[in-house]
Amino acid sequence: MKLLLDENLSRRIVPFIQDSYPGSTQVALMGMEQVDDKTIRQYAIDNGYVITTKDADFYEMNLLYGSPPKVIWLKVGNQSKAATIKTLLDNCLVIEQALFQDDKDYIEIL
Repeated sequence: MKLLLDENLSRRIVPFIQDSYPGSTQVALMGMEQVDDKTIRQYAIDNGYVITTKDADFYEMNLLYGSPPKVIWLKVGNQSKAATIKTLLDNCLVIEQALFQDDKDYIEIL
Protein backbone atom coordinates (compact mmCIF):
# COMPACT_ATOMS: atom_id res chain seq x y z
CA MET A 1 0.00 0.00 0.00
CA LYS A 2 1.42 3.35 -1.00
CA LEU A 3 0.46 6.53 0.77
CA LEU A 4 0.07 10.03 -0.60
CA LEU A 5 0.72 12.35 2.33
CA ASP A 6 -1.28 15.57 2.29
CA GLU A 7 0.44 18.95 2.59
CA ASN A 8 -0.34 19.00 6.30
CA LEU A 9 2.14 16.15 6.80
CA SER A 10 5.88 16.67 6.47
CA ARG A 11 7.62 15.47 3.32
CA ARG A 12 10.47 14.40 5.61
CA ILE A 13 8.31 11.50 6.83
CA VAL A 14 8.47 9.71 3.47
CA PRO A 15 11.92 8.03 3.74
CA PHE A 16 11.06 6.62 7.17
CA ILE A 17 7.88 4.83 6.06
CA GLN A 18 9.11 3.30 2.80
CA ASP A 19 9.70 -0.17 4.25
CA SER A 20 6.10 -0.43 5.47
CA TYR A 21 4.50 1.69 2.75
CA PRO A 22 6.66 1.26 -0.38
CA GLY A 23 6.14 3.83 -3.11
CA SER A 24 4.71 6.44 -0.74
CA THR A 25 5.22 10.14 -1.32
CA GLN A 26 3.98 13.57 -0.26
CA VAL A 27 2.08 16.07 -2.42
CA ALA A 28 4.87 18.68 -2.42
CA LEU A 29 7.35 16.04 -3.59
CA MET A 30 5.05 15.47 -6.56
CA GLY A 31 5.01 19.18 -7.43
CA MET A 32 1.47 19.63 -6.18
CA GLU A 33 2.03 22.39 -3.65
CA GLN A 34 -0.93 24.76 -3.48
CA VAL A 35 -3.04 22.38 -5.61
CA ASP A 36 -6.69 22.02 -4.65
CA ASP A 37 -7.92 18.90 -2.88
CA LYS A 38 -9.95 17.69 -5.88
CA THR A 39 -6.79 17.58 -7.99
CA ILE A 40 -4.92 15.70 -5.26
CA ARG A 41 -7.84 13.29 -4.90
CA GLN A 42 -7.86 12.59 -8.64
CA TYR A 43 -4.09 12.07 -8.64
CA ALA A 44 -4.48 9.51 -5.85
CA ILE A 45 -7.21 7.70 -7.79
CA ASP A 46 -5.21 7.69 -11.04
CA ASN A 47 -2.05 6.42 -9.35
CA GLY A 48 -3.37 3.99 -6.72
CA TYR A 49 -2.52 6.00 -3.59
CA VAL A 50 -4.18 5.99 -0.19
CA ILE A 51 -4.51 9.61 0.89
CA THR A 52 -3.14 10.28 4.37
CA THR A 53 -4.19 13.53 5.99
CA LYS A 54 -4.79 15.34 9.26
CA ASP A 55 -8.00 17.07 8.20
CA ALA A 56 -11.53 16.06 7.21
CA ASP A 57 -11.50 17.31 3.61
CA PHE A 58 -10.77 14.01 1.85
CA TYR A 59 -13.09 12.06 4.15
CA GLU A 60 -15.88 14.52 3.31
CA MET A 61 -15.17 14.23 -0.43
CA ASN A 62 -15.46 10.46 -0.15
CA LEU A 63 -18.85 10.90 1.52
CA LEU A 64 -19.95 12.95 -1.50
CA TYR A 65 -18.24 11.10 -4.35
CA GLY A 66 -17.46 7.66 -2.94
CA SER A 67 -14.25 5.71 -3.00
CA PRO A 68 -11.56 5.45 -4.37
CA PRO A 69 -9.34 6.78 -3.05
CA LYS A 70 -9.15 5.27 0.37
CA VAL A 71 -8.29 7.71 3.15
CA ILE A 72 -6.30 7.54 6.38
CA TRP A 73 -7.42 10.36 8.64
CA LEU A 74 -4.81 10.99 11.34
CA LYS A 75 -6.76 12.58 14.18
CA VAL A 76 -3.68 13.01 16.31
CA GLY A 77 -3.40 16.78 16.61
CA ASN A 78 -0.11 18.56 16.29
CA GLN A 79 2.69 16.12 16.92
CA SER A 80 6.31 15.79 15.97
CA LYS A 81 7.52 14.19 12.76
CA ALA A 82 8.86 11.28 14.83
CA ALA A 83 5.48 10.78 16.52
CA THR A 84 3.68 10.81 13.15
CA ILE A 85 6.12 8.24 11.77
CA LYS A 86 5.58 6.06 14.84
CA THR A 87 1.80 6.38 14.46
CA LEU A 88 1.91 5.26 10.83
CA LEU A 89 4.33 2.39 11.49
CA ASP A 90 2.58 1.16 14.65
CA ASN A 91 -0.78 1.10 12.86
CA CYS A 92 0.33 -0.42 9.55
CA LEU A 93 -1.41 -3.77 10.11
CA VAL A 94 -4.58 -2.12 11.45
CA ILE A 95 -4.69 0.17 8.41
CA GLU A 96 -4.10 -2.73 6.01
CA GLN A 97 -6.84 -4.77 7.70
CA ALA A 98 -9.42 -1.97 7.65
CA LEU A 99 -8.80 -0.63 4.15
CA PHE A 100 -8.06 -3.78 2.21
CA GLN A 101 -9.18 -6.87 4.06
CA ASP A 102 -12.35 -5.26 5.46
CA ASP A 103 -12.65 -3.01 2.35
CA LYS A 104 -13.46 0.17 4.27
CA ASP A 105 -13.19 3.50 2.47
CA TYR A 106 -11.35 5.23 5.30
CA ILE A 107 -9.85 4.73 8.71
CA GLU A 108 -9.45 7.19 11.55
CA ILE A 109 -6.30 6.88 13.62
CA LEU A 110 -6.67 8.53 17.03
